[in-house]
Amino acid sequence: MRTYWRRAVAVSAALGLLTAAGPAAAYPPGVAILAKNRSCLSCHVSNGPWLDEARTIVEVLDAGTKQSLRTSEGRFVIEVPRGRTRTVLTVIGRKEGDGLPPRRNAWLYVDPVQIESSSLSKFAPGWDVNLPMSCRIVGDKLEGYDGSYLTVLPMTVRPTDAAREAELELQIMLTAGEAVKGKGKEGLIANYFVRTVLLKVLEQ
Repeated sequence: MRTYWRRAVAVSAALGLLTAAGPAAAYPPGVAILAKNRSCLSCHVSNGPWLDEARTIVEVLDAGTKQSLRTSEGRFVIEVPRGRTRTVLTVIGRKEGDGLPPRRNAWLYVDPVQIESSSLSKFAPGWDVNLPMSCRIVGDKLEGYDGSYLTVLPMTVRPTDAAREAELELQIMLTAGEAVKGKGKEGLIANYFVRTVLLKVLEQ
């Protein structure tokens, strides 16, 4: 965990230099990092063919049991005892049958309250996290999703002594094509989705 944070500080410092040089648009995810952008749609358009949510896969699974953390209300709840870690899988993609499947999936977990803050992390305050965002080429495999166009990556979180319950947005873009540097609304075909993720601390 310490190694990750040293790397994160170095990357954040580099991004700070880019921001100081002038306005920036980013892909992979740059919400609230290179600028105070509220969502991916600040730089990109949702113009793709993957609007059918019945065929769209957005899941947060427990990494050990592979059980969904989705509640009956449609949000995801990640419960973790204070000071302990929990690893979840972010699963994003489309069911088989698309004429044009997505090529890359981009996502990030962001605390909307942190977007305007000066904090280097836009995740929930008091929570350690090792992979709150990614941009990944489709092609991962997961039992139960045979034939689907997927990306699957683990994320480990740990509530510190300062952690409190928090509500995150899981912002997602399914994409094909190639981004044009400095012109975020050109090149990519994309669809944008948002899910709510609740972080809950369990007191031991």
